[in-house]
Amino acid sequence: MRILVLGFTGYLGAHVVEGLRALPGALVLGGGRSPAAHLDVDLARVRPEQLAKTLASAAPDIVVNCAGATGGDAVTLAEVNALGPAVLCAALRESAPAARLVHLGSAAEYGPGVPDTPVTESAATRPVGPYGATKLAGTVAVTASGLDAVVLRVGNPVGPGAPPSGLPGRIAALLREAGPGPDAVLRLGDLSAYRDFVDVRDVARAAVLAATAPHPLPPVLNVGGGRAVPVRDLVRGLADLAGFRGRIEETTAGTAGSARSAQVSWQCSDITAAERALDWRPAHTLDDALTALWEGGGTP
Repeated sequence: MRILVLGFTGYLGAHVVEGLRALPGALVLGGGRSPAAHLDVDLARVRPEQLAKTLASAAPDIVVNCAGATGGDAVTLAEVNALGPAVLCAALRESAPAARLVHLGSAAEYGPGVPDTPVTESAATRPVGPYGATKLAGTVAVTASGLDAVVLRVGNPVGPGAPPSGLPGRIAALLREAGPGPDAVLRLGDLSAYRDFVDVRDVARAAVLAATAPHPLPPVLNVGGGRAVPVRDLVRGLADLAGFRGRIEETTAGTAGSARSAQVSWQCSDITAAERALDWRPAHTLDDALTALWEGGGTP
């Protein structure tokens, strides 16, 4: 079984690769721009015909696309999150039409949620910014491709190796910088939002199950923690693990969450379909994820 993982050095990709390499008889190939990549693939720049030749030489049975951009300007986000999946699907149709494609999407594609109402995969998609909009465009490219494909709409991942580009990793980095002294002050943005946090190891397990499922899968599956958690609880949990004895201040324009929280105050995914299709549910609690993040010492 030959498995190609695109974006294999990223936060999600590295965990997915670890899970796939544990499969008996699996040959896992990494694709990306890293010098460690088996295949040199830049989805934002490569042409479909060029990528088709690369894929033909790799002859994958399964492709897992973990490549994506969470930050940058709208052009960068569109190139990686929207154009990239479209190019990949076109190349797969040409060179490996029987391969299973697992694409990592985002719960940001749904946009604002309704309090106390977990969103199902059939809910309307109303992203509020370029990130969610470009991830949605990538999902549409995959689901309309005609391939044996599934999009995993991932909630807010947290756990070992969380990068500072995301909220959990950023809070952990700020706490390390602040130290445990009683005079330390952590100035953050609006922490009133509710988010669906999911351990990155559970995301990886869902990707492995989706990659190896012996039956066709629904076009989109939610992969989240299945409950809405106040962002304040995440910050407080990390602060407790850090032994933080200082003061946490919320400001209208801080370093975490203010702009997005104003637009999307509540998010929670219904994960019933993933349980039914993949026999998957989160195995780790948020406390597990925060402990692993803090004890891991930062990004890998």
